[in-house]
Amino acid sequence: MKITEQVWQFAEPLVKEQGCELWDVEYVREGGEWFLRLYIDKDGGVDIDDCEAVSRAVDPVLDEKDPIPESYRFEVCSAGLERPLKRPSDFERYMGAAVLVKLYKPRDGRKEFSGTLTGYADGNVTVTVDGRELTFEKSEVALVRLRVEF
Repeated sequence: MKITEQVWQFAEPLVKEQGCELWDVEYVREGGEWFLRLYIDKDGGVDIDDCEAVSRAVDPVLDEKDPIPESYRFEVCSAGLERPLKRPSDFERYMGAAVLVKLYKPRDGRKEFSGTLTGYADGNVTVTVDGRELTFEKSEVALVRLRVEF
């Protein structure tokens, strides 16, 4: 089982106990250091106190379960307004929302499409862009994230 999956399993109930939802778990190497990040959310938004409470709840369990052999930094962050959509439940939850789709390779000379999320099936993403419905296959899509419009 991947490190992120292991951490998700024991962290999710602890995050819920703090009144938040676990949005994502990320384990990445940046600038020569490893980072384990929990992204959390809750109705009304997350503040620094929520991040601290989740960190204090999860940190001792991380030490006890020790799922990561090397040295790393542990961070708890807000999922953010322009959060990435990854799981089918994310797409269902935000159907009709403004999104940005980034592609690995250009389509019609573009790698980014902003529009309204109108469909999701088997990893394929459908977005209405300028009145046109476009479907992107899972293999084309590098990232789908919410887009905040002002």
